[in-house]
Amino acid sequence: MLQTIRDRAQGWIAWVIVILISIPFALWGIQSYLDIGGAPIAATVNGAEISQRDLDKRVQQARYELRERLGAAYDTAGFDDKTLRSEVLDKMIRDALLFDTTQQLGLRVSDQEVQMQILSERAFLRDGRFDQDAYNRVLQLQGMSPAMFEHQLRQQLAGMQLVRAVGASAFVTASELSDYQRLADQKREISFLRFASDDYVDGVKVDDAAIDAYYKTHSNDFQTPEQVKLDYLLLDSTTLASKVSVSDDELRQQYASEKGRFVVPERRQMRHILLTVPKDADEATANGVLEAIKKLRERILAGESFEEVAKESSKDPGSAAKGGDLGTVEKGVMDPAFERVAFDLPVDQVSEPVRTPFGYHLIEVTSIIPAQVQPFEAVKDTLRSEVAKQKTDSLYYDLGERLANIVYESPDSLEPAAEELGLSVQHSDWMSREGGTGIFANPKVMAAAFSDEVLNAGSNSDMIEPDRDQLQAIVLRVADHREVATKPLDAVRDEIVARLKQEGAEAKAAKAADALAKQLQEGGDWATLAEKAEAPALVGRSDPKVPASVLDAAFKLPAPEAGQASVGTASLDEGDAAVVRVTAVQDGEAKVAEKGKPSPDASMLSQLMGRQLYTAMMDDIERRADIERNTTGAEETP
Repeated sequence: MLQTIRDRAQGWIAWVIVILISIPFALWGIQSYLDIGGAPIAATVNGAEISQRDLDKRVQQARYELRERLGAAYDTAGFDDKTLRSEVLDKMIRDALLFDTTQQLGLRVSDQEVQMQILSERAFLRDGRFDQDAYNRVLQLQGMSPAMFEHQLRQQLAGMQLVRAVGASAFVTASELSDYQRLADQKREISFLRFASDDYVDGVKVDDAAIDAYYKTHSNDFQTPEQVKLDYLLLDSTTLASKVSVSDDELRQQYASEKGRFVVPERRQMRHILLTVPKDADEATANGVLEAIKKLRERILAGESFEEVAKESSKDPGSAAKGGDLGTVEKGVMDPAFERVAFDLPVDQVSEPVRTPFGYHLIEVTSIIPAQVQPFEAVKDTLRSEVAKQKTDSLYYDLGERLANIVYESPDSLEPAAEELGLSVQHSDWMSREGGTGIFANPKVMAAAFSDEVLNAGSNSDMIEPDRDQLQAIVLRVADHREVATKPLDAVRDEIVARLKQEGAEAKAAKAADALAKQLQEGGDWATLAEKAEAPALVGRSDPKVPASVLDAAFKLPAPEAGQASVGTASLDEGDAAVVRVTAVQDGEAKVAEKGKPSPDASMLSQLMGRQLYTAMMDDIERRADIERNTTGAEETP
């Protein structure tokens, strides 16, 4: 089991699984790829259709999330399009099955749960708070009404209920936990000898027949992807700002209408003395503190310096050394009881004792800075920025609405919209489905570029707003198109030769390792046959000093008898081979959880078993379902 976990947690497929493992809170819900007629079909699930168009969208989204997660490590050459596409389609099918199952079970979600999910969704937030306008606008761009979106969200949340319920039903016995801890923390004494593939490269001969055969059987490796050149109109609020002007009269009007914003409230310079009262103090203790602070007040009224008494007696660690000085304070900062007294107190008068959750205070106000209105000139630049942004945003929304209408009414050209709105038609370089830089790195944009209506029908795209946090929109059409093509043999001959030599060298290294392992298993002497081997070391399953494949092989080998050794081989990531030798096994210790506290290992195992149980349930549902995959259609747009 441990090795299975390790195997499934490595490689790029794991990243896909991470992305696809949960029901996505995407703005296209389950219903958006079910029951859509008229479009090419990728699959049917119990009679419901998953369209090719929505599969394209989800594949683009998966690529985008991979790029975001992997950052600089993202390399398109390391991803097999067909595998990724198949993974995405499998996930969509399971989503559809999950939706169907929750319907049959009659699972329900409360209005409050739906509301809380909507209120916390980032796409609908402005300055950290839910914004109704943003909510309506995002749904409008997705072609959904609030009722439609909330219905889809309710179904997704119902699906999560089933996922959580099945997962929570798994539990771990004490015996299973003990076995896991014993195996997870197990250490093995291992040594290994590496056979470097580079040492065998020169001995590999490659002829023309081998080159031709490799070229024919691996032609997909030498393809240039489908590509398009795009013409597009870009509407961007940052460029619209230069078209907006703001007069002083407008600023003065804004200042007059929002004058209350620019009032600087009254502030007071004050100091205090604090005698703390413990939270669990009884009445007698609290009264004792009150009497003590009254005596301090009497000393100050008798002529002692407030500052000196504070330094001597105050229990506030932040102000005592400064004579109780709290600096300049405005309303809304201090405890309400403290604040009420402080802002009613005349200058240079010592308050009566004031009780707050911290204890008892004496307060003295040393000066008052009256409230005042900031003059127009002091806030003029702030107002100008705000008004300019308001006008820019308004211009953007106005032009965006007109742009969407014009490109819909004139689907065969961008020129009418460009002329009427004063925009210029821009031109991209060649790009594949992976996208390019800037706005063309967004999966929504590339999904539109390769959609059937844009690529094949030759229409303008709809207006697309790719980034939820920016006022930026694009409309595009295909200017030129290249189909997938295989590079000629002459162009890739050197690459094929290098691959064949490397494969041959790796095969020779593996053969040498197998030969040595066989000798050792037949009684050969390790010290004699493996003079250059790494020295034996006691290591755990994830020791960073040992290659992962060596550890993998070592922990799969049977535990040796006392004084004996277990021998096997491993393939290293660099194409090298290794002979692996295990001479001792030391089991880990079972850990006893602290009383009243759950064991972290038990929690982790329960979650893992819950996931396995859920997967087994979905496997069973899938076996019973009527599913048809259109493999031809699924491969037409890799």
